[in-house]
Amino acid sequence: MSIAPIEYPPPVNSAEEFVSPPTDPEDERIEVGVAIVGGGPAGLACAIRLMQLLENAPQLAESLGEVPVALIEKGKTPGSHLLSGGIMRPSAFKMLFPDMDESEWPTFGPVEKERVYLMAGKNRAIPLPTPPPFRNHGNHVVSVAQLGRFLSGKAEEAGVYVLPESAGYKLLVEDGKVRGIRTGDKGRGRDGEELSNFEPGSDVIAKATVLAEGTQGHLTGAAIRYFNLSNGADPPQWELGVKEIWEVPKPLDRVVHTMGWPLRPSAKYREFGGSFIYPMGEDKVSLGFVVGLDYRDATFSCHDVLQELKTSKLVRGILEGGKRVGWGAKTIPSGGYWAMPDRLWAPGLCIAGDGASMVNVPQLKGIHYAMHAGMFAAEAIFDALKKDSTDDLSRYEDKVRGSEIEKDMYRSRNMRQPFNKGFFVGGLIANMMEASGGRFPPGHFKTHDDAGVDVFIGKRNKKYPKPDGKLTFDKLSSVFASGNATRDDAPNHIRIQKNVPLALATMWENMCPAQVYSVPDEVKDQIAQNGGLAEDTLVDLQITPSNCVQCGAITAKGGRLTPPEGGDGPNYQQT
Repeated sequence: MSIAPIEYPPPVNSAEEFVSPPTDPEDERIEVGVAIVGGGPAGLACAIRLMQLLENAPQLAESLGEVPVALIEKGKTPGSHLLSGGIMRPSAFKMLFPDMDESEWPTFGPVEKERVYLMAGKNRAIPLPTPPPFRNHGNHVVSVAQLGRFLSGKAEEAGVYVLPESAGYKLLVEDGKVRGIRTGDKGRGRDGEELSNFEPGSDVIAKATVLAEGTQGHLTGAAIRYFNLSNGADPPQWELGVKEIWEVPKPLDRVVHTMGWPLRPSAKYREFGGSFIYPMGEDKVSLGFVVGLDYRDATFSCHDVLQELKTSKLVRGILEGGKRVGWGAKTIPSGGYWAMPDRLWAPGLCIAGDGASMVNVPQLKGIHYAMHAGMFAAEAIFDALKKDSTDDLSRYEDKVRGSEIEKDMYRSRNMRQPFNKGFFVGGLIANMMEASGGRFPPGHFKTHDDAGVDVFIGKRNKKYPKPDGKLTFDKLSSVFASGNATRDDAPNHIRIQKNVPLALATMWENMCPAQVYSVPDEVKDQIAQNGGLAEDTLVDLQITPSNCVQCGAITAKGGRLTPPEGGDGPNYQQT
């Protein structure tokens, strides 16, 4: 029996729930010039660039009111929800801060050495010539969480009003134009009741709105559906990355990537991904594993595969004598060029960064694309404000399509898709594409919806190492390491169907790196007693939403993550 998550859609109607006209009385609305949603590289670069332009246009700045630019961030601070592999091309940073010396950048310096290994098992790592997409000489190792805090400080210095702990809940649309966003309520109980500290959300009205929410953006998804911005585009695809920060006694002198084990190469399992190990100064390294979310074995767990990787001779040698000091998880858009929306704007609106699939997965790059896109949005909006109308923001689209974002994404447009044929066949086709500059094999290799891939209950979980609290860790201790401080009585922000097939429930339980979902104990007892249950046995999955680190994987695989209360979720420091 074929069981695919897409057959069990969550109880969500975006057009009715998350798009509406303004509802606050006019005298209670928050009026700003430009509203930017998301305190990541795209949103912060947009805010800084816009203030740079307004500095030379004082009359225009004055016409935008007391708050010419407002940035709305759902985390405790900008940076709290940011996680990335962490290698940045410097092009956008140089453009945004042309007078800043590289020694002042919030990075761990440029990459000088690198090594790629094919893992042929726990005790064998075969060094390979570095493929062109993995060559990072001159790029900078960063903590994107620290980068966010740095950019936030620069934005506030420039006059941006940064509003943290505020989730964007609704897109405000009136007469076919985006008018701003409505923030989410605060202080509701588990069943939605108003507590003593209840604060209703507010309508934030703006002449232009930029959605730079990052991966799986809530309002971005609503906007794409409402304005039909992806008409004709392929569906987005996603990968899940789990990352740890380690203090180590001996410095790592190079960037390391691995492929192969612990993933299985057979097309039956559709396991695509690999690991990264990056130096963070003299005493820390970042270590992560990334896997495509179109895998089929419901017992596969990215978190546990990362723990398994650490038992290898190669990785254990790097971490030996160290201790884990940070952990996090996040989805990454991997659909590439074909999954980018057909249109990146609507009247009064621009979409930038990960929400528009601006990530080059073969090259593991997205930070500089996000910053470039944010700056392009600022420049297009500035030109439109000078004409006193933001109805037509097509200049933003023109800037993106004429930039390195479009050029790089198009060159790698067909390199992710062939891996559904297995590691070796996919690798061969991807190498031909790389050697030919993306021209061969020709054509359009379509992407697919990850939730449309059927799943089965395999035995991958039988090989995961038991957590020892020193080298390998369980999921709950990892959530603690993320700084997650969501209250236990917060409303549930996760939407999934009740009573789903056991195969789907098992997949969600294993997929989640934060142990949010669990198959009930009585069902597990039945499985143990009966030697298994039919994969289509209906199960009412248990949810612990306070564990959630908002990685977005559930949205990619058949459920839906909606915004929690502002300030909830992780509080990443070094990811």
